Amino acid sequence: MPRQPIPLVCNETDRVELERLSRSRTESKQLVERSKIILDCLQGKMNKDIAADYKTRPNRITKWRQRFSKSGIAGLVDSPRSGKPSKREFLKKQILRKLETPPPPGQACWDGKSLAAALEVKPGSVWGILRKEGIQLQRTRSWCVSTDEEFATKSADIIGLYLNPPERALVICIDEKPSIQALERATGYVETSSGKIVRGLKSTYKRHGTINLFAALQVSTGEVKTKTTESKKREDFLTFMNDVIRDVPEEQEVHVILDNYCTHKKNDEWLAIHPNVKFHFTPTSASWLNQVEIWFGILTRKALRGASFKNIESVIAAINEFTGAYHKNAKPFVWKKREVKGSQLKNTIANLLN
Repeated sequence: MPRQPIPLVCNETDRVELERLSRSRTESKQLVERSKIILDCLQGKMNKDIAADYKTRPNRITKWRQRFSKSGIAGLVDSPRSGKPSKREFLKKQILRKLETPPPPGQACWDGKSLAAALEVKPGSVWGILRKEGIQLQRTRSWCVSTDEEFATKSADIIGLYLNPPERALVICIDEKPSIQALERATGYVETSSGKIVRGLKSTYKRHGTINLFAALQVSTGEVKTKTTESKKREDFLTFMNDVIRDVPEEQEVHVILDNYCTHKKNDEWLAIHPNVKFHFTPTSASWLNQVEIWFGILTRKALRGASFKNIESVIAAINEFTGAYHKNAKPFVWKKREVKGSQLKNTIANLLN
């Protein structure tokens, strides 16, 4: 009586990953083939039939069936071998060391071809290792680290207003989005030569001026009050502030979170007239602490970017229409900010990894 193959159990997550690996064009051909073998095993095929399909021996199918049964997908990866490192491993170390050095004269950064030329290897070998290591030489990320000496004090003050505001107080985030352009150009969806459907924007356009937008986000509800102006002078800011607090009782505390723009400062006379209002300024280079910046990002993505406007009035109408629709489902933001550690700012190869 022939021996029965080891039954395999696979959860949905592993099955999806196996299917991805079996279709991959970037993983090693060995891992792709092993994934296909396990998928065939999961379908109930016999080892000898699978071996015939892949023109190999049945005991090889048994080996990967046993490895998957014991260790899952991790068992399909080759175990570390003793002895001299492979040529690929040696080339990987060479590439990583080379990326730490200055690029060739005339280049701002390394690319695949320049690395291959410097190491005297084929470009395809370099690109294969870069893909496997998750290194994207052309991808960029930026960071902004505040150098404000009072950063901890100022940020704790603002975060405290978000997480634990004073009882019955109104917390508002205010800022302006300056110089919103009214650009008129043809837009639509187009089919590219590869058959993909993408958003199309005509390269030429007409300018119809700019408009400035003031916005006040109420932290507790997520509702936003806006006002458009032709300029962004101190008078415009104070007029907007009068609009924001017009219906607020004089005995109610109002805490306003602002960045360090010049028109937000030196308003002592206005604050003296409104003793219930207190300004809280974000640390320098830390405008991300102001929640209204999140709303500006949503407005830009949904209503402004890629749109066509024939005049300033159409920009104002688009902003007002978006704000009205946004208020129907307005809710407070759950404020989060990823920590930026000092080690992330070093000029090392780790910054190029995903």
